[in-house]
Amino acid sequence: MSRLIATFFYVGYLRPMSGTWGSAAAVAVGLILHGIGGFPLLAAATVAAIGWGFWACETYLALRPSDDPSEVVIDEVAGQWIALLFPSFGFWMHGLDNWTFPYPGWVAAFFFFRLFDIWKPWVIGRADRRGDPAGVMLDDLWAGLFAGIATVIVAGLAHGLLM
Repeated sequence: MSRLIATFFYVGYLRPMSGTWGSAAAVAVGLILHGIGGFPLLAAATVAAIGWGFWACETYLALRPSDDPSEVVIDEVAGQWIALLFPSFGFWMHGLDNWTFPYPGWVAAFFFFRLFDIWKPWVIGRADRRGDPAGVMLDDLWAGLFAGIATVIVAGLAHGLLM
């Protein structure tokens, strides 16, 4: 069960760039969750992914505590969903139809998340260097938070300058 969750139903075995595949799958599932239940459902799924992710990483990596194998992508899913929460909340607050999730919002969240996940500035890199199962999750949670904030900033600039 921990392998199923850690690899996000085996998406983590897709090659090359399993983290990008995990993030892309997270966006697709996140858009469906938002469509079905809006921001509240995506938020609940994000909390569940974080909880299950910590458990799955702890269990799956028990025999190799300093390892961050590429097939483990539940961390990317949780982080990507954090990034998606920012535009999802904005759309939900504006009363948009749940199936309306304009592409710049989710595209920006995806690209900013991948940027921060790969670049690993500041606390993201510090979390990554922990070398334990919690660090596997934490760097992506931080990357998701940074990506969400960057998405909101860019949206504010675009809507303020272009509208």
